[in-house]
Order: sequence, then C-alpha cells, then structure tokens
Amino acid sequence: MELSVHIERWPLANAFTISRGSKTEAVVVVAELRDGAHRGRGECVPYARYGETPDGVAAAIEGSRPALERGLDRLALQAAMPAGAARNALDCAFWDLAAKQTGRRVYALAGLEAPKPRVTAFTISLAAPAAMAEAAERAAARPLLKVKLGGDDDGKRIAAVRRAAPKAELIVDANEGWNDGNLAQNLKACADAGVTLIEQPLPEGRDEVLRRTARPIPVCADESVHDRASLDALAGKYDAVNIKLDKAGGLTEALALAAEAERRGLTIMVGCMVATSLAMAPAMLVAQRAGVVDLDGPLLLAKDRPDGLRYVGSLAYPAEPALWG
Repeated sequence: MELSVHIERWPLANAFTISRGSKTEAVVVVAELRDGAHRGRGECVPYARYGETPDGVAAAIEGSRPALERGLDRLALQAAMPAGAARNALDCAFWDLAAKQTGRRVYALAGLEAPKPRVTAFTISLAAPAAMAEAAERAAARPLLKVKLGGDDDGKRIAAVRRAAPKAELIVDANEGWNDGNLAQNLKACADAGVTLIEQPLPEGRDEVLRRTARPIPVCADESVHDRASLDALAGKYDAVNIKLDKAGGLTEALALAAEAERRGLTIMVGCMVATSLAMAPAMLVAQRAGVVDLDGPLLLAKDRPDGLRYVGSLAYPAEPALWG
C-alpha cells in the first residue's frame, strides 16, 4: 500500500469567527492510499481545540507508513491510532479505496441505503449584533441557520438575528463560551428567539451544572463528545450529540457512535469543520440518520475542489464517485 500526505490551504469567502477566534483559510490534511491501480482519499482538519496542528497530523499519518506496508487495514486502524483528525483521513481513504477497488459505493459496502440530499445549516459567524443581523438578512431565505455565539451581548445577538431572519429555523453554537453566571439568561434569550437546539454552551469538563438546569431548549454536546467512550459522561446533561468525523476518528467510528447514541435516546447532529467537499462526502452518510445536519463547510470557501458536493440553496447532495466513495 502506497501512502502520500499533503497539507492544503483553501481561502475562505469571508472571515469565519467563533468564540475562540477567527480564520481566513481552511487548512486541511489529505491522505491518499494507492494499491497501484486505485487511489483512495480522505481529508481531515486538525482540531486546534485538542492540540492538533497540520504538521502534527500529517506526521501522525506519515507515521502509519510502516504499518501500512505490513498490511494494516481499516479495521486494524481503529485500534492502531487514537480517535482524531489523523485517523479520520486514513479511515476515509480506506473506505474510498475499497469503493474504487470493488466498483461499489461506500454506502453499499457499509450496509447502508443510498444517501439522499439533506438540508444543511448555514453558519452566521460571531460578530457584533448589527453585523450578525446583516449576515442573517442575506441568508434569511435559507431554512436553517446556525448562529455562533459565545461573547458578551449574546442575548442582543440572537434577538437581532431573529428579527433579520424571521422565518428561518435557528440553532445556536456557543463553542464553550458561556458560564454558570450567564447560562440561564442566555438560554432564556434563545428560547425567546425560538431557537431549536443549542450546542455546547459550557466548557467541556465544566458542564455539571447542566444536570441541575432546566433546559427549555435541547442541548447538544459537541466538544464534550468524541467517540463512543464519551457517551457515559453525557447522561443527564445533554439531549443530543454532534458527530464530527475529525473528533470520532473517521466514518467507521462515526457510524458506530451514531448507532449507540440513538440506542441511548440521544438526537443525532452531524457537523463539520471548515473544509472542502472531500471532508463532507463521508459525513453525508452519517447525516442520513441525523435530526440536524451542519455540513456547510464548502459554502464558506472562496472555491471548493473539483467534483465537489452539489448545493442547491441549503440542500446538499451526496458525493459522486469522482470525489469520494
């Protein structure tokens, strides 16, 4: 098995801002596996929140070369490498390679039904209330908006967005930016604005207060959930989980995580990092069982890669084989 790894930089159409900072480009790491006749690709985004860097992730993927030469396969990969961006890129490359080798789509190899288009959220970046209102007004025709919060004046922000987009369904992502002191008032402000889901309001590891807090809106774990091993700690605190392949370590674990979360009565959300369609393609398979889909990464780029996902408004179509799977 031949391996190649490279880091790519994709400029954004506009600055993307959350509670932890801003970015103007998406930095992704792509792993390619070749058997001589076929090529499989997987894309990941190093998660700075967990100490990952592009160089570090690329090095971790490169470090699997000896094992690949000894016959490492996708199933053995799950134990050979921890969950995270590096394993995601390799896992998805294995799936893509298997599809190319067999002439069958990944969904069929995984025992799934053919995927259908899904409505995806469109993200409104964190900014001053007036600026967020302007962005929401431009996107007001979209059915589902994801509003980034996590600073002072969040009540004013969500109210301004609601006024600017009165018909859109709103979900909120605080990116761990709230605290015990403002949790109740921010929950109320979101409820008053008709928000239907709130992602990760409190920092991972400091969210015990959620067990004792009345939740007028379902609360979704994001930074607090990675793979199936994370689920036990969520009981009593969260109503939903945001599954991202970069956290779970690939499509293999993401599908297993979705099944186990459903068994425990948790609503499934599928999310993404800002990345190209190559990263969205495998996530679209998990999105088939999700109540909320947030796979708008390519819509935030100045330009997507060739053969990217087709978006018609907010409707995202599954990948074609030329891209992945």
